[in-house]
Amino acid sequence: MELLNNFTQIVIETPVDKIINQIKELITSGQLKPGDKLPPERKLCEVFGIGRSHVRDAIKKLEFYGILKTLPQSGTVVAGLGMTALEGLISDVLRLEVKDFRSLVETRVILETNAAALAAQNRTEEDIENIESALAAYKKKKDAGIHAVDEDLMFHLSIAEASKNSVLKSLMLVITPDILTNYRELDACGDGRSDTALELHERILFYIKEQDIEKATQAMRDHLSDILDFSNTLQVEQFNLKKRKK
Repeated sequence: MELLNNFTQIVIETPVDKIINQIKELITSGQLKPGDKLPPERKLCEVFGIGRSHVRDAIKKLEFYGILKTLPQSGTVVAGLGMTALEGLISDVLRLEVKDFRSLVETRVILETNAAALAAQNRTEEDIENIESALAAYKKKKDAGIHAVDEDLMFHLSIAEASKNSVLKSLMLVITPDILTNYRELDACGDGRSDTALELHERILFYIKEQDIEKATQAMRDHLSDILDFSNTLQVEQFNLKKRKK
């Protein structure tokens, strides 16, 4: 059994992941600089040899992270912001220690409950449409029996966007990608948790629509209590495992 500890999980990258990694490499190497314009989607599709939907998804995700910015009639440019978020997105999250995972989750609870409260207070009709769109994408993937980790991220970032607090959103961008990737690696979405998560997502959206600050905050807290309990249990298991090895 000890031999198994020498193996690591194989992560299969999607076309969207590969595009993000290539853009990241171009930025970190200095070949793409803040203000530089990306080639048109059609040209990128030809170079990557994939469909336009993958290119659009990658660009949309990087826009959420603040890496790229699409300007009307000007195309997509490098924003020069959010590099920490980009590094978090593609970092080796498997190296995070359990205690770090728990700290990230605790920080997320603080940020997201406040994001829900501010979203209920400040949201616009456009914000509601964006949150609804993200939730629909999450539900579609869940109904197909696929872990909707990326769609979950988009749902929560849409709420952060609706909060109208750019600092809060930036902090979430730094920690949330690593947290959600850990969910996938640790199977935190198993045991029917995705069904419960969908119900709580819908409740959060309802109270944000109703602009009920108190109930939106509590709904977000209820939603995150499950993963907070999971991180606490994981920490105890890791502690007991270390004791047995001694």
